[in-house]
Amino acid sequence: KPAPDATRPAEAKPARDAARPADPAAAPARDPLLDPASARKQAPDVYRVRLVTTKGPILIEVRRAWAPLGADRFYNLVDIGFYDDVAFFRVIDGFMAQFGLHGRPAVSARWGREAIRDDPVVESNKRGMVTFAKTARPHSRTTQLFINLSDNPNLDQQGFAPIGRVVEGMDVVDAIFKIGEGAPRGHGPAQQQMRRVGNVYLRNRFPKLDYVTRAEIVD
Repeated sequence: KPAPDATRPAEAKPARDAARPADPAAAPARDPLLDPASARKQAPDVYRVRLVTTKGPILIEVRRAWAPLGADRFYNLVDIGFYDDVAFFRVIDGFMAQFGLHGRPAVSARWGREAIRDDPVVESNKRGMVTFAKTARPHSRTTQLFINLSDNPNLDQQGFAPIGRVVEGMDVVDAIFKIGEGAPRGHGPAQQQMRRVGNVYLRNRFPKLDYVTRAEIVD
């Protein structure tokens, strides 16, 4: 805000204001990972995201026309660094590779309350398509995505709307460690524990998991 006019006496302020920074710019920056309201840009019609993983790079091309709400959410999450150091925690051979639960419990909890509405299914869940995960409830997409390892047309009928596709690095996707189904149905990580404990739980209990080490918008 403008500096006080030096030619006039400053007004006395209540003592409780003394601890506040005089300049708003001096206030601590808000962590964008904990501020979903600041991550609501509209994505470009077409953009690409590079996932740098522990197995190699994966390049995803996203088309907003396929699923505009999902494309916008993914764009914003990548933009704020949400997918950096995020595990592929549910990878089922011949089906899909799932990722997108944040390694910090506070971040997972905050974004778990930020579901977006469903997009109509425009494209089929073919091999290489990238799609937001959701529960059986409508409008339950938050941050988790999966890459189809095979053609899964049955997912189309369940409302899973692809937002993009892998254009480079499908061999990398195929090489991701296949931990299988999560607990309690399988021997993989329990999502409830992931939300409570974060990456510490994964690294202690499931050391073979692969990770997205960095995600970046490339064009």
